[in-house]
Amino acid sequence: MKVIAATKNKGKIKEMQEILSPLDIEIISQEEMGIELDVEETGDTFERNALIKARAVAMVCDYPVLADDSGICVDALGGAPGVRSARYAGEGASDSDKINKMLAELGSADDRSAKFVTSVAFIFPDGTEITARGEVKGHITQAPSGNNGFGYDPIFFADELGKTFAESSDEEKNSVSHRGRALRNLYDKLKED
Repeated sequence: MKVIAATKNKGKIKEMQEILSPLDIEIISQEEMGIELDVEETGDTFERNALIKARAVAMVCDYPVLADDSGICVDALGGAPGVRSARYAGEGASDSDKINKMLAELGSADDRSAKFVTSVAFIFPDGTEITARGEVKGHITQAPSGNNGFGYDPIFFADELGKTFAESSDEEKNSVSHRGRALRNLYDKLKED
């Protein structure tokens, strides 16, 4: 079954494909399908943003659609950047810009606990919607470490792995990651249908 991913992020698409492939699902990016949409994420929760993106793409194609919204929530920053993680350092900011801003805001804070959260939304062509969520706990390091992954991975130390996501292999990260957990929760729900 072809499923359109409502994202342009190649890292996310790869992770989606790896986890959902046992269901005979082939993830196709919206770009590959010629769907040029820039959807404004106006939701105040990860689930609402995932649904906003999935619904927008579902309106212009006849395939199932998968979307996610992910972010990092840092306790010392009152849960920020949360749903604004992608835009934390301003529109068009690089991953390095976001990381540098977070490290500067945290300064020498003792409490560096954080969690990554993902909500995924899957919409069938008949309009049926399924959502799932995943979280992983950890803390923000003092400096970036590792070259794998993307986004905040170099400064997110995953408690379960004992290293940053950027120091982890794809397999290690997928085994505990927020997106991996949300996708596996979705996988279980899709398998039931």
